Amino acid sequence: MKRLLFLMSAVLINCLCGGLMASAAGFSPMSGAVGLNVLAAVVGNVAPAGSLCAGVYTEIWTGELVKHLRRGLEATWLDGIPDNSSIVENDIIHLVEVGVDPDVLVNNTTYPIPLQALDDADIAIQLDKFQTKVTPITDDELHAISYDKMTRVKESHGNSINDAKFAKAAHAMCAASNGAKTPVLKTTGSRDPETGRIKLVPNDLIRMKKAMDKLGVPAIGRRLVLCSDHINDLLEVDQKFKEQYNINRNDGTVGRLYGFDIYEFANNPLYTTAGTKKALGATASTGEFQCSFAFYVQRVFKATGSTKMYYSEAGTDPEYQRNKINFRHYFICMPKKADAGVVIYSDYDAQGAPTITGDDAISVKASGGSNNRTYATSNGADITAVSDSEWLTVAVTGKKVTFTSEAYAYDAEGEATRTATVTIGIKDTEVTKIVTVTQPMAEA
Repeated sequence: MKRLLFLMSAVLINCLCGGLMASAAGFSPMSGAVGLNVLAAVVGNVAPAGSLCAGVYTEIWTGELVKHLRRGLEATWLDGIPDNSSIVENDIIHLVEVGVDPDVLVNNTTYPIPLQALDDADIAIQLDKFQTKVTPITDDELHAISYDKMTRVKESHGNSINDAKFAKAAHAMCAASNGAKTPVLKTTGSRDPETGRIKLVPNDLIRMKKAMDKLGVPAIGRRLVLCSDHINDLLEVDQKFKEQYNINRNDGTVGRLYGFDIYEFANNPLYTTAGTKKALGATASTGEFQCSFAFYVQRVFKATGSTKMYYSEAGTDPEYQRNKINFRHYFICMPKKADAGVVIYSDYDAQGAPTITGDDAISVKASGGSNNRTYATSNGADITAVSDSEWLTVAVTGKKVTFTSEAYAYDAEGEATRTATVTIGIKDTEVTKIVTVTQPMAEA
């Protein structure tokens, strides 16, 4: 309202001044009023610095930035989230924390029915403040270039604010760490050999669904925001998801699976290898990757506060003869209560699956007897061994395997050699190595 009154006042004063000057010069007062307002809006520096004409210029540019910020919300995972901007006062929003739900009596026969108070509490939340750094624009630039530099600067500031507030919103939607009401899961797919990252698989989405079910989240309104890594993981293994991803996404989603409306976002928060959320804007260390997160739409909110342009004209900076411009914008998006969301981050395996090294082919004597072999494991664990043949038994001590074979007497109708397969494994893992054991037939 203040801005509107300010703008109207500036326009009226411009009309009055323009009309008087036009009359004094022998022109129509109407043409003078219109002409001065046009000059004030387009040029922005016709009147002295600090005058109401400069205020009109600032109001126009601020309004254009607000339009740009609103356009940035279209077709993103923030679109459709309840908007409480109408109840923002002085860039603060007041939410009501609802008390516990009342108990329900079934087939009650006792009266009077007991009283149960439902105490609510007011929560005042300060909107996040986003400020761009000051951009200098010299008069020389404005005189020499062939494009609208001020428009490009305004759009750049708008893009920067949108990027920052979307990243802050995603960060606020994710739990700090795993908890009973804030599940933080790890991926369980195969290992990326280049990064050691454990990939996301469709079963991980089912685990997220189960976690949401356990929290009592309604089935309608579940939204899943996948990071780029997890999107690519699903494209590799899930044909149904791949088909949906390639469809024109008019509603902003990239697919629907397991009850989730799935979106893609490039600036999801980072998690440590221990499953702890990193600070906003932090960089990834070895083994740290972006997460994906799911939430219930009606359990979160967003709100937009004021937007203001700060501008100084070149006339106020005679030393450098440059204009200066930046913006301040208030916005917030966060859960009303942290009890209806799930996070999943990429697990990390630095070494990959452990390996076994040692002989994979052994020949034993026809007369039988024992042969010893030692096998090394990359993780230092002991091994296991199982034979598939009755004529060959195996025994393990730590990492040493004793192969004991029976004598193989000559049989004119028999085979020249016989073969057994021994499976060597690493304890407490699914890693195995196949060893082939052969025994020649004893001659008559």
